[in-house]
Amino acid sequence: MSSPASEQLLRKQLKEIQKNPPQGFSVGLVDDKSIYEWEVMIIGPDDTLYEGGFFHATLTFPQDYPLMPPKMKFTTEIWHPNVHPDGEVCISILHPPGDDKFGYEDAGERWLPVHSPETILISVVSMLSSPNDESPANIDAAKEFRENPQEFKKRVRRLVRRSTEMM
Repeated sequence: MSSPASEQLLRKQLKEIQKNPPQGFSVGLVDDKSIYEWEVMIIGPDDTLYEGGFFHATLTFPQDYPLMPPKMKFTTEIWHPNVHPDGEVCISILHPPGDDKFGYEDAGERWLPVHSPETILISVVSMLSSPNDESPANIDAAKEFRENPQEFKKRVRRLVRRSTEMM
């Protein structure tokens, strides 16, 4: 059963982000019947390999939001060390709160209820600008990023071009 408090909070946050969107993003609901699934369009940030691309994603919020983080998944193909091959984004801010069982992240880097959809989107821009190949979600992308940066760049630019053709 959904929590009226989480629904109210998400409605407020959606209204605010639509009123004052961070640069390079557009958000809306996937389906007007559910506040728990948002559609996101990210314009590749300037001065990155993703510049000029149009990347669609979904933000899926759990019923116990904001205690637990949403999941973000690109629906446009993207090649990035911190994005799983299926499109799921893997950044610290989207990991459940508490200590990391592998000891890689501090609890303060992980999800906290003070985070919002806006802080997630800003973190995704940062991720696109500065991939973390130390803890990759996509090992092949991380390996190519490190060992064959020219090929990585060519592949990303191809996907950016493809994303603009789909608009």
